[in-house]
Amino acid sequence: MAAPGAGRLVSLDAYRGFIMLMLVSNGFGFSSLEAYPGWQWLAYQVEHVSWEGCTFWDLIQPAFTFMVGMAMPFAMARRKKEGASQAQVFRHVAWRAFMLVVLSNIYSNWGARPGELKLQFINVLCQIAFGYLACYFILQLKFRMQAVVAFLMLAGFWALFVAFPGTDGPWSKTDNIGAVVDLRVLGYNYSGHYTTINFIGNAVTILFGCWAGLLVRTERTHWQKLRIFAVAAVACFALGLALEPFNPMVKRLWTASFTFFSTGWVLVMLMAFYWIVEVRGVKKWTFPFLVLGMNSIFVYSLGQIGISGWLNRGLAGFTQRFEGLGPAGAIPHQALVLLGLWWICYWLYQRRIFFKI
Repeated sequence: MAAPGAGRLVSLDAYRGFIMLMLVSNGFGFSSLEAYPGWQWLAYQVEHVSWEGCTFWDLIQPAFTFMVGMAMPFAMARRKKEGASQAQVFRHVAWRAFMLVVLSNIYSNWGARPGELKLQFINVLCQIAFGYLACYFILQLKFRMQAVVAFLMLAGFWALFVAFPGTDGPWSKTDNIGAVVDLRVLGYNYSGHYTTINFIGNAVTILFGCWAGLLVRTERTHWQKLRIFAVAAVACFALGLALEPFNPMVKRLWTASFTFFSTGWVLVMLMAFYWIVEVRGVKKWTFPFLVLGMNSIFVYSLGQIGISGWLNRGLAGFTQRFEGLGPAGAIPHQALVLLGLWWICYWLYQRRIFFKI
């Protein structure tokens, strides 16, 4: 077990791997359960809500971005320990943010025909890039000022939508202020009613992750850290639900209520991994997740460039998608697809090949 404040924590890598598995799982095929009475609730949880509300599937991106924030204090401390100056650390942060934007646009335009290429800033990697860079500057402040900045970001984001309402009010699907800005700047709106300025709420989620990472690096005991996480989770749930009547919980806009509510669930999941692995010392079960967590960018890339789709189609010739099981045949078929993706990562893991930016 790693001592508090030192070494690499297995729980964090395992949690990251769990999130990566969710990202590439295609819902494990559970959406097929909609055809079975009594199982529709599970099918619902692996789909994004159309606008207001929150399902388990809506929590995957917040968990991903939160983990990016958690890694920041560890990465910056390591670079400084290796002798990097503040200027060198900043150059690395800026370069990483730039490369994330580049990769994001490559993935988003993968397979596009000439003339169909579009500059976009809504892909997960782009949103992380903006938030990552913003959090670097925020972390240079004292903690009290960091909290003030986070409050001003969420309040300002809220005020922006209220000051420039659409035809159906501030949170109008088609012509909210975020959609108007995208149409004016990019010349088009994203499908699914996402907007570029969502990165503001996303950045606060990353900042919450930074604070969690800073806490984990302290010399507090594991139980003290868990108690702080528990209090923070309860506070996030309370704030998210209290704000919802005035600031709807819309993941596609990353509103303040969604920011707090999703962070509450992310903290609950983090606490579960931390308690089982760091407190109880039960680690063997984490290996499948560690294989994915140690190569998170590569895992995400596999999904974005269509490798999972290629495996899906290729295996279908052998499995016939388990047609004899009816719609539920999608579940074992998707399990085989995930096993193929995991094996690719395991091959890299065995050879200590890890892709990083």
